[in-house]
Amino acid sequence: MLSTLLSKAVQKAQELPEAIQDELAAQFIEDIENEIKWQETLSKPQDSLILKELAQKAIADSENGQTEEMGFDEL
Repeated sequence: MLSTLLSKAVQKAQELPEAIQDELAAQFIEDIENEIKWQETLSKPQDSLILKELAQKAIADSENGQTEEMGFDEL
C-alpha cells in the first residue's frame, strides 16, 4: 500500500510525458536501492574503535584546513 504522499507523487508523475516518467522512475529506483544499501550498512555491527579513529582523523583534518566544504551534489 502506498503512503498518501507517495500516491500523490505518482498521480502527479502520471501527468508528465512518458519519457520524463521513465527518468523519474529510474531515479526513484536508484534512490530506493541506495536507501536499502544504507539501511543494510547501518544494521551491520560496527567496530567502534575504527569509527572513533576515523572521526578523530576527520576532526583533525578539518582543524588543520585539510578539508573542503561541499554539498551532497559535489561529492
